Parts: sequence; C-alpha cells; structure tokens
Amino acid sequence: MSGEPPTSASAEPSLDQRVRDRLRGLRAERGLTLQQVASAANLDVSTLSRLESGKRRLAIDHLPGLAAALGVRVDDLLGPTRTPDPRVRRGPQRHDGITSWPLTHRGPAGGLQAYKFRVEAERHTPPDPLPVHEGHDWMYVLGGRLRLLLGDDDLVIEPGEAVEFSTLTPHWFGVVDEPVELIAILGAHGERVHLRTGDAVP
Repeated sequence: MSGEPPTSASAEPSLDQRVRDRLRGLRAERGLTLQQVASAANLDVSTLSRLESGKRRLAIDHLPGLAAALGVRVDDLLGPTRTPDPRVRRGPQRHDGITSWPLTHRGPAGGLQAYKFRVEAERHTPPDPLPVHEGHDWMYVLGGRLRLLLGDDDLVIEPGEAVEFSTLTPHWFGVVDEPVELIAILGAHGERVHLRTGDAVP
C-alpha cells in the first residue's frame, strides 16, 4: 500500500552497498583521492571509481587491497558503520630537544598533522648548515620566546604570534632563553625531520 514505511528488510542496505558506502566514507575521512587509494590498492582509478559508484560489482579479491589502502581491516569494510573514537591516543615523542604531543589522528596518506611542541631550553644552538626539506610549516607560540632562523633572518616569535613558511628555505627553530610551547602543523616531510626518529616518551 502506498505511503507505508519500508520493512526492515528493504531498509537494510545490501552488503555491496554497505561496502561502497564505507569505501567512500573512509576515503573522505582520511582526505584521500581516488588516485591515492587506487595506487595503494593496485587498482586502476577508473575501476575504483566504478566500484564506489556501483557501476561495477565488488569482488572478494578487491577487499584486502582496499582495506590496506585505507588503513583498516577487511572486517571493517564488511561490518556496519561505526562512529570512530574521536580521542587522539598517540603518545608523545622526544627528539632533538623537542617533545611533541600529537593532536590529530594518523591517516595512511601522511597528510597535514597537528602537534603540541615543547621546545626545551637545551635547543639553543642552530646547526650549520640550516636544514632544508620539502613542505610547509605553520606554528603558533603559546608560551616562551621562539627563535626562528629563516634564510638570512634571525627572528624572535613572541607568545600569541604565528609563523608560516616554506621549508625549502633554510630554517631552524629553538629557544631564546626559556622553554617554548607551541602548536605546529606539519606535512609528511616536516614530520620526518622533526619527529620520526624520535623516542617515545614513557
């Protein structure tokens, strides 16, 4: 009869539809392009696009590669959608006079990540030459005075000030006198330079 609500059976999405919805949702959540996921899953971009849109049926052998590309288990693609825990539980690291606390979840693509930094008083002598790497850094000083060497400039960044710069310019940051606390947003190259070789803080 017209106007009656659908039965629970008809309201339930098919397994194929559920997996497609999960693919799109996880890809959007992680900020990944079709090209990035397709490359990581060893699929053509056109194939992934057709899988997501329902123009091609998912096959069992697609699932392991897609799950790995999205950083989840196959069961996570097949099961019902669950709201992820929003809390960031990655532990702090210490490296080269900087203790860092992650403020964002890690996605498989290694995109922009936010951190709280404590720059210790021991970090006061810049290296020679100053490091250069691909990427872009953004920092906001919460407390203490930050010394930033950027090309030929020797700058003091006060609490409440922000800086943004290309890391292709020779650069280094440390303290003027006392420890500095700041918020930093880094790309993958900046993380490798400042964090990846760090030791976990117990």
